[in-house]
Amino acid sequence: MKLEGIRVLDLSLFLPGPTASLMMADHGAEVIKIETVEEGEPNRHIGQRRGTPPDDTSVYFDCTHRGKKSLTLNLKSTAGRELFLRLAETADVVIEAFRPGVVARLGVDYAAVQARNPRIVYVSISAFGQTGPLVDRPAHDLAVEAMCGLLSLNVDASGRPVLPAMPAGDMLAATLALAGISMALYRRTITGMGDYLDLAMMDSILAAMPNSMGAAFGEGRAPVPAEERIWGGNAFYRIYETADGAHVVLGGVEMKFVQNLLGALGREDLVPLCARPGAGQAPVVEFLTETFRSRTRAEWETFMADLDVCFAPVNDLRTGLDLPQTHAREMVRVDARGHEHLGVPLRFAREPAMPRLEAPAHGADTDTILAELGLDAAARARLRAEGVC
Repeated sequence: MKLEGIRVLDLSLFLPGPTASLMMADHGAEVIKIETVEEGEPNRHIGQRRGTPPDDTSVYFDCTHRGKKSLTLNLKSTAGRELFLRLAETADVVIEAFRPGVVARLGVDYAAVQARNPRIVYVSISAFGQTGPLVDRPAHDLAVEAMCGLLSLNVDASGRPVLPAMPAGDMLAATLALAGISMALYRRTITGMGDYLDLAMMDSILAAMPNSMGAAFGEGRAPVPAEERIWGGNAFYRIYETADGAHVVLGGVEMKFVQNLLGALGREDLVPLCARPGAGQAPVVEFLTETFRSRTRAEWETFMADLDVCFAPVNDLRTGLDLPQTHAREMVRVDARGHEHLGVPLRFAREPAMPRLEAPAHGADTDTILAELGLDAAARARLRAEGVC
């Protein structure tokens, strides 16, 4: 696999950092999750659990920590900090996602690790980055989406912001972390030196919106979602209700799709109105709204089957997971217990991923890893008694 031989120390919690290290673990990296002695990763206990009786850990934890090892360390102790730094001497990557300044106070920041291992690639993921006036402001994904302006564009029919279904800042930061780590590891093969990556969730969101900057950059104003191409201002990029109360979408605004559908519906006269988004498309929206309400979702799926139109039913998540397409792409995998897991989106022709579907118990690998550092059984027992590991 692509990342065999790479050792990752993951200090991060919740979603962005663990997702980045998960993708590395799926492709062969050895990922060591550093957990607190008392509780460990918070998402071990967030949300639903599987099985009867239920598993010890949540589906959320399984989905972010499969294939990793778990080492418990008290980084607030001198001995715990020194053990981490000794382990960092053997590592290639460190990922942390504390609030800015925390790792420096703990003595495990980039400067401390780089002094012991100049080849280290060290990644800090935070809401707003390590610099700027918001550096000390606490935030999770929703607050970051609100601050940068994304949430103002995610609105209902009345124009009110609604809760997003996916944490864009978390997941974009995770994928960009993977990209940045890969770049730094490649560069290290040439220079022999590691690097430091300061990755902000807010930066990640803004960088993911190049197709949304027309009004802001071109006209210096805030966009009006109902008038914009992908937020409601185009009849062919909208959600429509069907006769049975279900929903479908049109998701392609190219004129060939417009002509194909309006032609099939006998309304070629409306095609010219679709050239520009905005209020001028109101007659098209009105026509399609009434038309889609005239048949059930199933009837529309049949009608659209032979048309070259960007059309899709609005499936619930369980239905989406059960689609033949999802299974053809192995995006749902099943372990020996019959439990489902998310698949791997990076599909290499050579050295494909081999995800290990088991997530570690809290501290499961502590003894083994400390033994690798040269601590005998007596020393490990003493550290446990002192609350270090």
